[in-house]
Amino acid sequence: MTATEPKTHSEGVYASLRAELLGGTFLPGSKLRLAGIGTRYGVSLSVVREAMTRLAGEGLVRALPQRGFCVTPLSVDDLLDLTRARVLIETSVLRESIGQGGLEWESAVIAAHHTLQGTTYTTDEGHLGGAWSAAHQAFHRALLTGAKSPRLESIATELRDCSLLYQHWSIGIARDLDRDVAAEHRNIAELAVARDAEGAVKALTEHIERTTAALLAYAEAQTDPGRAVGISA
Repeated sequence: MTATEPKTHSEGVYASLRAELLGGTFLPGSKLRLAGIGTRYGVSLSVVREAMTRLAGEGLVRALPQRGFCVTPLSVDDLLDLTRARVLIETSVLRESIGQGGLEWESAVIAAHHTLQGTTYTTDEGHLGGAWSAAHQAFHRALLTGAKSPRLESIATELRDCSLLYQHWSIGIARDLDRDVAAEHRNIAELAVARDAEGAVKALTEHIERTTAALLAYAEAQTDPGRAVGISA
């Protein structure tokens, strides 16, 4: 970054690129040309590299040795492993939340669900809305707070954060638009506050696995997935 480029430029480029990545502007695995991005935003290469480094730390892009950066590929193996880990951890913590959470926990779940329900799901371009994504994360965090285990909640949140790009791809790229996401969340919330642990765990498992199924179907539909859209085994 040059002396004439304030920190706000770096923050702005980072935020804009992050929104584009999550919005599906770039296909999985595609090369990110720093010079072109710098020209488009009117900033230096050092500002673009700083933004890319931050995005790489979030798992949204990957650094290529001596070759710059690319969008994180859609890895089938990673997606399956991440899904399995999320189901194991999140359902275990949800079960404890339902067993131990009190009235304050119930109120938090209901409030978070109300916010999520009242937030627009997709943008006019058919991508997940930023406000909805934030409300979605807050709702899933609220479900687990009744377990009163910051460590388990942190692990679950970290795994959910790792799945953020996949969630956005399921809508923006795989076009999984037929599912009733609002009904899925309503079902999970109602079962949780009704203390139906088995029902809530089943609903949460199906909710997590639905995104995975959409992306696997998308991967299988590609004639040359590894080369065309950065899908790896």
